[in-house]
Amino acid sequence: MSNWFPKWRPYDGHMEQRPVSTNEYLPPLQSLVLGIQHAFAMFGATVLAPLLMGFNPNLAILMSGICTLLFFILTGGRVPSYLGSSFAFIGVVAAATGHITGSGANPNLSVALGGIVACGVLYALIGFMVMLTGTRWIEKLMPPVVTGAVVMIIGLNLAPVTVKGVAGQSFEMGMALLTVLCMGLIAVFSRGLLQRLLLLVGLLLAYALYALLTNGLGFGKAIDFSAVAQAAWFGLPTFSSPRFELNAMLIIAPVALILVAENLGHIKAVGAMTGENLTPQLGKAFVADGLATTLSGSVGAPGMTTYGENIGVMAVTRVYSTIIFVIAGIFAIFLGLSPKFGAIISTIPSAVLTGASIVVFGLITIAGAKIWIEHKVDFSNNKNLIVAAVTVILGAGNFELTLGSFNLGGIGTATFAAILLNWLFSLKDPSN
Repeated sequence: MSNWFPKWRPYDGHMEQRPVSTNEYLPPLQSLVLGIQHAFAMFGATVLAPLLMGFNPNLAILMSGICTLLFFILTGGRVPSYLGSSFAFIGVVAAATGHITGSGANPNLSVALGGIVACGVLYALIGFMVMLTGTRWIEKLMPPVVTGAVVMIIGLNLAPVTVKGVAGQSFEMGMALLTVLCMGLIAVFSRGLLQRLLLLVGLLLAYALYALLTNGLGFGKAIDFSAVAQAAWFGLPTFSSPRFELNAMLIIAPVALILVAENLGHIKAVGAMTGENLTPQLGKAFVADGLATTLSGSVGAPGMTTYGENIGVMAVTRVYSTIIFVIAGIFAIFLGLSPKFGAIISTIPSAVLTGASIVVFGLITIAGAKIWIEHKVDFSNNKNLIVAAVTVILGAGNFELTLGSFNLGGIGTATFAAILLNWLFSLKDPSN
C-alpha cells in the first residue's frame, strides 16, 4: 500500500519547455484556477445529461465531484481524470423508463437507477477481470469497427425522440435551431477554453435569447424565476433509491461495454500526451468508474464516466497533475450543495434543451465515425462492412429484441449484435 500513491513533487520547469507530469504539482493559486477550469470544462455535459434523462442536476454535480475523488483514490492518483454524467445512458434510460428527453423529472427514476447500479457492477467486474488477465481480450472483443458503431448508434437512436419534442410548435422549433446556431458559432469561431465550453456557453447564450424574446418581448412561454428567488444558497439535494427490475437492468447494463471503450480510449490518449505508460492502470480505472457508477446510481444520480473534455483542457494547458482533479472534484461538490444553483438550472426551457440535444447527439454520432477514421477501419473488408452496417441500422431504427418478457432496447440489441457478429465473422480469419 505504501506505493499506491506516487510521491508528488513540485514542478520545477517551464510549461513552454515541458508539461507538468501526473506526479507533479503547481503552486496553490495556479492549481486552484486550473481545477476550477476543469470543473467548468465538464460542466456543460455534466448538467445537460441529467436534465435530458430527468435526473436532479444538483445531485448529478455533487456526485460528479464525489466520484472524481473516489476515482483519484482507487487509481492511486496516477490517472488524470474527471468523472461526470455519461451521455451513453440517455438512450437506454429513455427506453427503460419511457421518459422523453428534456421533458422534466423522470417519473420512473427508480427503475433507471436499478439499471445504472447493475451497469456499474458489471463495469467493475470487467475491471477486476482486466486487472487479473490484462487488456488484450478487451481490445479483441471490441475492435474499432465495433466501438465506432456502438458510439454512433447512441446519437442516432435518440434523434427521432429529440426532434419530436418540439415538432409542430413554431416558436419552440425556432428556439431549438437558434440554440444549435449558438453552439455552432462558438464551436467554429471561438478559441481555447471558450471553444471547450461550447455546450455550456452556447446553452447560456440561447437561454439569454429565449428570456429576451419571451420575458422581454412577449413571444412564447415566459421563464418563471420565482423558484430561484425562494431557493436556499446551501442545502442537500434530493436523494432517490433504485428499484431493480430485470427488464430495465438488461436494457441499461450493456452500456458498461460502451463505457469500457470510452475509458480505454481516454487512457490511451492521456498516455500518448504525457509520454507515460498508463495501460497498467486500465483495470483500476475500469473498477473505479464502475464503483463510481454504482455509488451514483444508488443515491439517485446518473452513471459516471471519465470525460473526454478534460483531455482537450490538458492538451491546451499541458498540465497533467492529478492534484488538479482533486480541486475540480471539491469545487463540483460545493456547487452540488447549492439549491439555488439547481433552481436556476430547472428554469432552462425545453426548446433550448432540445437544441442542445441535437448538437450533443450529433456529436456523439460523429464521434463514432471518428473512431473508424482514426483507426483506419477498412470497409472494403466485408466483415467490417456488415458489422457496421447492421449495427447502425438496428440502433437507428430502434430494433428492440424481446427475449421472453425482456426488452433489450434498440441500443442494447445493436450492441450485442455488433459484438456477436464481429466474433462470428472473425472465425473465418482469427488474425483479422
